[in-house]
Amino acid sequence: MKLFLKITFISVLSLSTLYLKAQEKEPLILTVDSAVNYAVKHNKTLINSRYAVNKSSQKIKETIAAGLPHINASADYNNFLGAEASLQLNPMAPPAVIEFNPTSSFKASASQLIFSGNFIVGIQISKLAKKITEKKYYKDELNVKEQTIQAYYMVLINQQILKIIKENKENAEATYTKTQNMANAGLTEQTEAKKLSVMVTSVNNEYKAAERRLELAYNLLKLQLGLEPDQAITLTSDINDIEQRTILQSSVIPDSFNIKNNIDYQLISMQGDISEKQIQMQKANYLPTLTAFYSHTEKILKPYFDMTPKDVLGLQLNIPIFSSGERRAKLNQAEIDYDINKNTKELVNQQLTMTEIQLMYNYKNLSEQYENQKTNVVIAKEILDQMNLKFKQGIISSLELTSANNDYLKAQSDKISTLLQLLNADLALKKLNNNL
Repeated sequence: MKLFLKITFISVLSLSTLYLKAQEKEPLILTVDSAVNYAVKHNKTLINSRYAVNKSSQKIKETIAAGLPHINASADYNNFLGAEASLQLNPMAPPAVIEFNPTSSFKASASQLIFSGNFIVGIQISKLAKKITEKKYYKDELNVKEQTIQAYYMVLINQQILKIIKENKENAEATYTKTQNMANAGLTEQTEAKKLSVMVTSVNNEYKAAERRLELAYNLLKLQLGLEPDQAITLTSDINDIEQRTILQSSVIPDSFNIKNNIDYQLISMQGDISEKQIQMQKANYLPTLTAFYSHTEKILKPYFDMTPKDVLGLQLNIPIFSSGERRAKLNQAEIDYDINKNTKELVNQQLTMTEIQLMYNYKNLSEQYENQKTNVVIAKEILDQMNLKFKQGIISSLELTSANNDYLKAQSDKISTLLQLLNADLALKKLNNNL
């Protein structure tokens, strides 16, 4: 019976281990949209940004709490180590000796801010600061979305490059093998086979480099997604579908740019609101502050002679009178900061307008280039096919075939590189318009 239980336990443990390993190796299947959604939830930068938003909420509570009732309690014990005091009212009479006995008391106090200009403006500034933090989070989210999509595109592009190089590699190896067999049979020169071997080596090296680039692209995407390096992922979006969708959108991109939708412009505008509130804060320093307080003291060990009242209720009014120009200097600085912000806002307006013009120009230019590159690839492929046919017929040399093969690879590389630039230009325009 014990042996049966032991075998059962080991079997269950083994099956559980195998199941866990299978679960660990299960790839994460992602489209472009699901990758973006996953990144928004798990990206480390965005997690820190969410913490910052929560912290700003706590800062508002802290500011409000400064104006709400505060209650404190304290207890003390004093021992005067046998000290005495003499009291002599009549010079002819002996002095009265008063001994300082140990004392102990418990004190509770409450205070309430009644009026403070700084407190009122401080709450307004804290609320604005929270809105700025939320806006910064949204900016970080835009950056993460853009970087995730770029990394996703990079993987798809490198997969496409690897596929093209692999096809070219197989064709080159097949041509080399056939030429080497012909050279061994004495039907052609060994020199032709050696020249083709150089082409095969070059294509193999490019294939290995493309594999490394693809691995790097996957790692960059995992970093944006907040995944561990050993987590497998499978991308299901097709680069051709993305290409067609982007090209179709090129005809509907709006020519007008609404700068108020831009996240950077919104942030600089909110900074202006903060600067304005800082001026009000400095003006509030000229106003008095009124506080009410109440305290109750309970003596645990009383002195022999005690005239201290148990309960005290009062008001405290602090009136700023003269600060040797300190308050005026602070107010002047706040006003200067406000003027700086106004000037910066105008500068950002100009910069964003010029950026939109440049991005639109780049996008349209890349669209035209991409159409030309597609035509070049078709022509280069036709030439390569003709060269392969002529080489098999012995009309051209291996050097001419290698040159045509290199031209084809370059045309493909230029086309894919231009496509990636076009996709990134599309992302930049959408991000500028706060439309990711």
